[in-house]
Amino acid sequence: MPVIEVNNRGVHIQELNKGAAETVLLVHGMFSNLSIYYFNIAPILAKHFHVVMYDLKSHGLSERIAKGYDLNSMTDDLVSLMDSLRINKVHLAGYSFGGLIALKMALRFPEKVKKLAVIEAPDPNDDKTRDIIDDYSREFLEHYVTNFTDTTKVKMGKRQMERNHRMYEYLFHETSIKSDMILEKEFFSAAEISDIEQDTLLLYGSQSNCLGAGKKLKTKIRGAALLEVNGDHNIPIQEPVSVGNIMETFFNNG
Repeated sequence: MPVIEVNNRGVHIQELNKGAAETVLLVHGMFSNLSIYYFNIAPILAKHFHVVMYDLKSHGLSERIAKGYDLNSMTDDLVSLMDSLRINKVHLAGYSFGGLIALKMALRFPEKVKKLAVIEAPDPNDDKTRDIIDDYSREFLEHYVTNFTDTTKVKMGKRQMERNHRMYEYLFHETSIKSDMILEKEFFSAAEISDIEQDTLLLYGSQSNCLGAGKKLKTKIRGAALLEVNGDHNIPIQEPVSVGNIMETFFNNG
């Protein structure tokens, strides 16, 4: 499992189909890791694209860092990763908190983003966002065990479950992640979000508490397409093949 040094920090990455002409870069959500894409979604995209996945700071196998979870810092991290991998421009997809990173990346570094796919990005100013994040982090472990064991042939044991819980506890109690997210609460209301010019796909669960955020983004981003997938906030786990196929078609067209 390759861990590379980016800005003097260890970053866990995985790549598929390195020889492809175009790259899709996938950003996971808070309290998750790159495995949410690795087993089902990434292989679909890798039929046509070079796929890059990475663990955010303090997630998965990446190095633990106490500060820097605001969107400017997270997009600076992403640019540094692309520079380290010598990738100039990507199709970019982000899930949940990763969707916010993807949106901010398109705004700050538009020259580095070809097309943009936003999956279940929550509105940071929604009173229910914190509850959604809390519920998601716990549900992720249960859904992971239920949905991925048949695919990977590896059952998540007690040790792995404890490792994920420790990551969750560290992030919530020993990092600046809560205070940094408070700084972003007006992100969806900022006029600049209407400046996104990339072709944008918004993917949300038809029963998701975040669907309203998707509808809000559709009104703000010119030409954005909103598609509803059967499921709730966990559609990459519940409907990975549908999500992968929709993104593969979107990134391929044009």
